[in-house]
Amino acid sequence: MSSCVDGLDFNGYFNRRNQIHAESGIINAFARPSSKIMAKHAIRIESIAPNLSPSIPAQLGFGRHFTDRMFTHRYTAENGWQDPTIGPYHDLILDPAAAALHCGQMVFDGTKAYRRPDGDLNLFRIDRNVARINRSAERMGMPAVDEELHTEAIETLVSLEHRWMPNIESASLYIRPVIMATEPVLEVRASHEYLHYIIVSPVGPYFPDGFNPISVFVSHDHVRAVRGGTGEAKTPGNYAASIAISEAARNKGCQQVLWLDAVERRYIDEVGAMNIAFVYGDKEIRTPPLSGAILHGVTRDSILRLAPDLGFEMHETPMTIAEVWRDIENGQITEAFGMGTAAVVAPVGALVYQEREATLNGGQTGPVARRLYDELTSIQYGRAADPYGWTTVVPVAVDEQSLAMR
Repeated sequence: MSSCVDGLDFNGYFNRRNQIHAESGIINAFARPSSKIMAKHAIRIESIAPNLSPSIPAQLGFGRHFTDRMFTHRYTAENGWQDPTIGPYHDLILDPAAAALHCGQMVFDGTKAYRRPDGDLNLFRIDRNVARINRSAERMGMPAVDEELHTEAIETLVSLEHRWMPNIESASLYIRPVIMATEPVLEVRASHEYLHYIIVSPVGPYFPDGFNPISVFVSHDHVRAVRGGTGEAKTPGNYAASIAISEAARNKGCQQVLWLDAVERRYIDEVGAMNIAFVYGDKEIRTPPLSGAILHGVTRDSILRLAPDLGFEMHETPMTIAEVWRDIENGQITEAFGMGTAAVVAPVGALVYQEREATLNGGQTGPVARRLYDELTSIQYGRAADPYGWTTVVPVAVDEQSLAMR
């Protein structure tokens, strides 16, 4: 395999990345000679026609446009995972009986690449994302992927596609890894064949109105997941179960749904595809504990660690909708916000529950949500120091002249 594709010198890339990590004091699994990395996994990179100036729409939306390349990796029970490849973005060819389409054996994850002030890119807590997709795969009876290979595939793919980064505020490259069952079989059992792929999408803010409060509909009659089920796995069925109620909420003027627990219909679980937190008196932040029905959010975990360093008290505690409603009405709860990769922090301006509405902070973004958003995104975009070792630098500020000479 050549180490130079489309004008990018990958030996130079890995050497520069390791130099950046060494200068930053970062010690991680990727600080090793580039030749060993490339030889160990031997990702095959197919050459494609260069695209030095991708056509990036002014109105991006979220996850509607995709870059020129994708990563693919196939599994069979006889041979395990084989043939890791980065090639042209293409349609998938699936047998109509592919197991993912019938038994639902499919998981995915999501992370982002952020443009740093120096032109390189940051990946954020990528180790947590690969651990989570493997945790999801285990829950769905699917084979795990090699964590180092998965991470290397993301780094290499992002380094090749960095020109797709939008030149607008709060832009990023959204990275979507997927593992799906492809064996043509209708039996209800684990598939013997799987496809692991990764695609990249240039995105702007998740919510069209940007960092502004959202209205949230509290669902009492319908639930998202039950403890012991698949709620903590990122599998399409969990999201499919939320769509009908989410559409009904939109018809009521709400952007998201707050889910209650499936047994008692009392305890707060999640909001939409995000974890949820409530602020008491501008000082204390409370979020429901992971229960088996709640996703292990990377942003949630980051805020759990970041908030105390900013002077906030952070607690994981069960919370009922009755308690939350009471504390909003008596003024103890001053803010609420969602936490997730797509939106990072999403302030909540109002809750709608059983034909009642409660407004938080006068329907405006609160100071706590704003502070957490600013501090966390500053680390993600490389505008502030990263004392936690959460970011991985992907060097992409390559010599444009060498690219033009191809």
